[in-house]
Amino acid sequence: MTLPPPPGSPIQADPNAARDLGFGTRVAGYSRLRLINRDGSFNVSRRGLSAGTVLSPYHALLTIGWGKFLSLVVTYYAVVNGIFALLYVSCGPTALAGPPIDGASPAWNGFLRAFFFSVETFGTIGYGHVSPLGLNANIVVTIESIVSLLSLALATGLVFARFSRPTARIVYSHRAVVAPYRDMSAFMFRCANARNNQLIDVTVRVLYSRIEEKPDGTRTRQFTVLPLEFERVTFFTLSWTVVHPVDATSPLAGMSYDDLIKNDAEFLVLLSGLDETFSQMVHSQTSYKAEEILWGAKFAPIFVESPTGGVTGMDLARIHHTESVEFPGRL
Repeated sequence: MTLPPPPGSPIQADPNAARDLGFGTRVAGYSRLRLINRDGSFNVSRRGLSAGTVLSPYHALLTIGWGKFLSLVVTYYAVVNGIFALLYVSCGPTALAGPPIDGASPAWNGFLRAFFFSVETFGTIGYGHVSPLGLNANIVVTIESIVSLLSLALATGLVFARFSRPTARIVYSHRAVVAPYRDMSAFMFRCANARNNQLIDVTVRVLYSRIEEKPDGTRTRQFTVLPLEFERVTFFTLSWTVVHPVDATSPLAGMSYDDLIKNDAEFLVLLSGLDETFSQMVHSQTSYKAEEILWGAKFAPIFVESPTGGVTGMDLARIHHTESVEFPGRL
């Protein structure tokens, strides 16, 4: 049984939206891979486009990690200066006037002097120990000055854009759990904001994705919005255990672990909230496959109490910790 989506949700406006969610009928129905990876990326590849269409260096430089970004900047800096050093060397041994590099071997002295002169020119440092001589060397200096100005402007813009682009850093528990809940059972997972800034008016949606086989043998993937105990919190300052109570009307009622494995079940998590620092909406997504669900487990407490009493905070290192509980084989 497919439950109606919460009032006011985008899926309610379009009854067919929950059937596909943009993955396509064939991809959703025949792929055995997860639809959303644990890091929030979508497990869909695109082919048949030209290299110019697929290549998006600006978007890639904005979205890659800081380690890769800084590595690319350093690599670009070294390669560009190496190319200009070769150009200075190609202008002849008298193209650059100045003392040799102390401690460098004679075979590499000319290249190293040209390389460090390029570094000074590229960074507009200009110590004055080495200077260009002749038309060819000065033309190379002019070209390098233009390249350095453009490179500095682009690098500054990218760094500013990376810092100013709001993103959510949500920590999700490694496993979801199925455990007793009040007078029934429930599907649960835990999440928390890993940054010190506050997220306001945070909403979460959980979609139950599974493959169903029709009487004629065709396989289709169905999506159902799971009703949650709480779908919205005003302040996301602590951890949040998202709970789907499994009652008689739940699409999970009567299901077992083997049933979820057989149906290639995947629980898609979509979280969004307002970042108070930037006053912009941020989004985060992840998913849990059937084999990533612990049956008969509950989450261990993560709150830290002060010696004088009272909760003072939480230990995010324990967000993944669980404890075993007695639980039947079916929901």
